[in-house]
Amino acid sequence: MSQNNLLVELFVEELPPKVLKTLGFSFAHTIAEELKKLGLINSIIFDDPLAKNRESRTSNADESLVLAYATPRRLAVHITSVASQAADKQISQKLMPVSVGLDANGNATPALIKRLNGMGMDETAVSKLTKQVDGKNEALFLEVTQKGAALNEGLQKAIEEAVQKLPIPKVMTYQLADGWSNVNFVRPAHSLIALHGNAVVAINALGLNAGNQTQGHRFEAAASVITIKNADSYAEQLKTEGAVIASFADRRAEIVKQLNDAAAKQGLKPIEDEALLDEVTALVERPNVLLGQFEEIYLEVPQECLILTMKANQKYFPLLDVNGRLTNKFLIVSNINPDDPSAVIGGNERVVRPRLADAKFFFDQDRKKTLESRISSLNKVVYHNKLGSQGERTERVGAIAIAIARQLGGADLASKAGLAAQLAKTDLITDMVGEFPELQGIMGRYYAQHEGLDNEVAFAIEDHYKPRFAGDDLPRNQVGVAVALADKLETIVGLFSIGEKPTGDKDPFALRRQALGIIRMLIECKLPLQFEKLIQEVLSAFNHATGDQVATVQAIKEFCLDRLSVNLRENGATPQEVDAVLSLEPALLSEVPTRLTAVRTFAELREAPALAAANKRVSNILKKAEGEVLAQVNADLLSESAEIALNAALGKVKPEADKLFESGDYTASLKALAALKAPVDDFFDHVMVNADDPALKANRLGLLATLHQAMNRVADLSKLAA
Repeated sequence: MSQNNLLVELFVEELPPKVLKTLGFSFAHTIAEELKKLGLINSIIFDDPLAKNRESRTSNADESLVLAYATPRRLAVHITSVASQAADKQISQKLMPVSVGLDANGNATPALIKRLNGMGMDETAVSKLTKQVDGKNEALFLEVTQKGAALNEGLQKAIEEAVQKLPIPKVMTYQLADGWSNVNFVRPAHSLIALHGNAVVAINALGLNAGNQTQGHRFEAAASVITIKNADSYAEQLKTEGAVIASFADRRAEIVKQLNDAAAKQGLKPIEDEALLDEVTALVERPNVLLGQFEEIYLEVPQECLILTMKANQKYFPLLDVNGRLTNKFLIVSNINPDDPSAVIGGNERVVRPRLADAKFFFDQDRKKTLESRISSLNKVVYHNKLGSQGERTERVGAIAIAIARQLGGADLASKAGLAAQLAKTDLITDMVGEFPELQGIMGRYYAQHEGLDNEVAFAIEDHYKPRFAGDDLPRNQVGVAVALADKLETIVGLFSIGEKPTGDKDPFALRRQALGIIRMLIECKLPLQFEKLIQEVLSAFNHATGDQVATVQAIKEFCLDRLSVNLRENGATPQEVDAVLSLEPALLSEVPTRLTAVRTFAELREAPALAAANKRVSNILKKAEGEVLAQVNADLLSESAEIALNAALGKVKPEADKLFESGDYTASLKALAALKAPVDDFFDHVMVNADDPALKANRLGLLATLHQAMNRVADLSKLAA
C-alpha cells in the first residue's frame, strides 16, 4: 500500500471571523482523528508553522503531521504520510455459544452450519473455530481478516464527520445547484479539494464532488481558478498564484510584523489585543497594514472611548506613544494592496471620523449633567424584581461601604466611601455608557474628575468593579476597596437571600467571580474584617431578609470558602493543607496565607506525621465521647506516668504555642508543638483513656481535649494524617 501526503480543502463564502480559528482547528482535527481510527495514518502531531523545530519533526515517518489552514473563505488540512489502503486486521468474531453450535459429539449443529453458510463458508470451516470463555459460558469464535479501509472510503467518512462536528455558532440552509436539494452549513460551499499526492480522491460533501481546483484572493489572484498540482504545493500556489496566505498562524504572524514595523516608523507602538488580532486575521487573506490618522481635537475625549470605538467598530489598531497615551494615528489591516493606497486610507479615515465625533458628542453632552443629578434616575432602572431598583441597591451598597470604611479608616474614609458608592452606578445613565457598556466605571471616574471631586472618590467609582476577572488588578485605594467589597458582598448576599445560587456549571450572575473578588480583597489587602460577621451585617441591610438567616449566612460562607479552596489548590497548595486551614473556618481570611505557610512548614518536620496521626486519633475519641468534654485536667487524678508526663509537657508547650499564636507567628506556634511528639506517643502506648473509673476517664478525656485545643488553633492538623 502506498503512502502520500493528503490535502482536503472546503472553499466557502466568508466565514464568521470570531470563530474562524476554532473552525479551522476542528475541521483538521476531526479529519485526522477519523483517518487514524480507520488505520490510514499512525500517530498524529499537530504542526505549528511557527515552531523552530518544525523541519526536524517532519522527518519522522511514523508520525503524521497535521497542519490546519483557515482563511475567511476556506477550511483546509494537510496531513503527511497517509496510506491509500489501511492494513488488514485479524479479528475474532463471536458466532454463538458452544452449547448451541456443537452437539454432544462435537459436531456442528444446523444452526452453526446455517450461520457459516451465511458467511460464505461450509462445514469445513468448523475446524478453524476456537472456543473462548465469554462471561460464564464458552462461545465459538472465528478468526477472520478484516480488510483495511480504502482511502476514498475512509476520507468520505472523515469529511462527513468533520462537517457534522464543526462547532458552528449558527447554521444556514441553502439550495444546491440542482434546484431541489437543500443543505445546512455555516456558509454556502462552492468547491471541494481532496488530493492524495497529485491524485484526486473520489469523495463528496455538501453536494460537491472533490476535485483539484480552488479560488484565490477575490481581487488580487493571478487567475480566477487555481489548479492545485499536488497536496504539498497547496500553500505555495495559493500564495504565489492566489495572493492568499492560507495558514492562520502565518497570516497572524505577518500582521504582527507589519503592525510593529509600521508603528516603529512613527516612533509609536500598536495597542496589544490578542482577540482583535485573531479577528482581523480572520478577516483578511493577504494582510496589508496602512497608517491612518484623525483630527487631534478628538483626543479631548477619554482615550478609552476612542480606543474602544476604533477596535470594536472598525477593527483598527490605535497607536500609543512611549507613555502609553493615545495618539491621533491608527493602523488599518487591509485585505488589498493597491499601488496607491491613499484611497483606502482616506476611506477608512472618513469612516472612523463619525464614530469619533459621536464619542465626542456623547462625552460633551454627558458632562452637562452632574453625576449627583443622575442618582434619582437609578430608581427607574430595575436591578432584580425581588431586590428592587438600582437606586435601592445603591442605598444598600452605600450603607455597607460606610460600615466597612469606618472599620478600616474611621469617619473620613467612611465619608468618601459613602459618596463614591452613591455615585458609582450613575454613569449607567450616561449616553457614553449606553453606547459602550464596557466603559461603565471608567466614564464615572472621568465625569467625577471633571466635576472636581476628590481623586480617591473618582478612582473608587472606576475601581468598584474590580477585580473583574481572575488576575485583574484590585482597587487602587482604600475608598475603592471599601466600595468594591460592599458592591460584591451586596450582590452575593442579596441573591443568596432570595435563593439565586449557582447550580452546577450555571452561574448567571457570576457569583463565583464575585466571591473570588471578595476573597482576594480580604486577603491581599490584609483587611481586619471578620468574614462571618461581615456577611451578617450585609444581610441586615436587606429589608426582605427573613427566614433562616443563620442558614443563609452559613451557605454564603461555605460558598466563598469553597471558591477560596479551589483558588489555593490552583496556586500550588495541597488539598490536605487547604483542608487543614479552612476546616477551622478562620474568622479573618487575611490570615489564611500565613496559616497555610505555617502548615506547610509544620508538615516538613520529622515529628509532623506522628502528631497529625495522633491528632486524628484524639479527634475521633472526643467525637465518640458522651456529653461535652471540657479542656480541664485535675492533676490529682493523674496516676499513670505517661499521662503525668503529657500534662507536664502541655503545661510547658501550650502557653508558649498560645503566646506565639496570639502574636501572629503561626509558623513558630506550630513548630513549638513538635516537643509533644514523645509524650503523646508514650501516652497512647501506656494509658487506657476509657478507664472503668468515670472520674479517671473524664479526666483523661479532658487531657486529650486540652491537647486537641493546643494543636488545632492554627489549623486542623488531623487533616494532614495519611
